[in-house]
Amino acid sequence: MDEILLELEEKMEKAYEALLHGFRKLRTGRASAAVLDDIRIDYYGQPTPIKQMCNVSIPEPRLIVIQPWDKTTLSGIEKEILAANLGITPDNDGNVIRLPFPQLTEEKRRDIVKQVKKQAEDARVAIRNIRREGNDIAKRMKKDSEIGEDEEKNAQSDIQEITDKWIDKINEMAAHKETEIMEV
Repeated sequence: MDEILLELEEKMEKAYEALLHGFRKLRTGRASAAVLDDIRIDYYGQPTPIKQMCNVSIPEPRLIVIQPWDKTTLSGIEKEILAANLGITPDNDGNVIRLPFPQLTEEKRRDIVKQVKKQAEDARVAIRNIRREGNDIAKRMKKDSEIGEDEEKNAQSDIQEITDKWIDKINEMAAHKETEIMEV
């Protein structure tokens, strides 16, 4: 049963990590190189992440500067950033690409907070599904006489404890992200 509990905890941790990854992509009014993480550029027939072919810097709080090592990739990088639909228009001067992050309006901030709440709820649902899976395993083991009734109850109690821990972490992170977004 300990093995199953460890496996469930790992799955819950992965759901939490997926939430954090999603949060990193959300715009907060400040420049973050994480918005470029999923953008791949076709470089000699290989989809290559921007960070592996460029210097990415943040010289100001609301500006990302992308300086490719190979200047011939500038137009491809610009095209892929536009295709990624980040809500940011790249400025290509022939040497570097600048991504200016506009000041977020109150309405846009509220929309982003709605996204945060939706992502957090999706993560909570994923955690609860993992809990249900664990409880089903415990019930099946009891039915197959692999464990007794007390062990099943203890397992369900342990599973609930793990679930509560991860849901609390999700709630805490969502509240933190909400505060960060609404901060002007």
